[in-house]
Amino acid sequence: MSRWRPPQPRSSNYITAEGYHRLNDELKYLWKVKRPEVTQAVKEAAAQGDRSENAEYIYGKKQLREIDRRVRYLSKRLDHIKMVDQIPANQNTVFFGAWVSLIDEENNENRYRIVGPDEISDADGYISMDSPLAKALLKKQLGDEVMLEKPNGDEIWYEISQVEYVPYRQL
Repeated sequence: MSRWRPPQPRSSNYITAEGYHRLNDELKYLWKVKRPEVTQAVKEAAAQGDRSENAEYIYGKKQLREIDRRVRYLSKRLDHIKMVDQIPANQNTVFFGAWVSLIDEENNENRYRIVGPDEISDADGYISMDSPLAKALLKKQLGDEVMLEKPNGDEIWYEISQVEYVPYRQL
């Protein structure tokens, strides 16, 4: 059995200002706070003697590898993404970064924000701009109806009831 995996489809290179600052803060935290703490713990564990049976040393080295992997990923990703921090002139059209309220066929209302793939979070109602729903919504106008086809072939209809852009305010 081979370990080869097909490459992941390329995700979009856009990110909101909030998402960019969140990733940048994570990178700074990992590099300037977490990594030095773990390095010091590994150094202390190594001073205890036999490293082959020292669980603290082995776990610390594993943590360092994970931190280094995440730092490498974040630094490369932050170099290649494009931060979108401007609000579009036409605020009745759905573009990247918009909060969109949708009413489905049963009059249930859902609210989503279209963001980059690095910012997806179920708790916040964020959806990736690469998702089928976001692709169907992009460039639609307030009041438009949008059809989304489920994997089983069923169709769901939504009406865009609100489009909102919130300017980024850094604390």
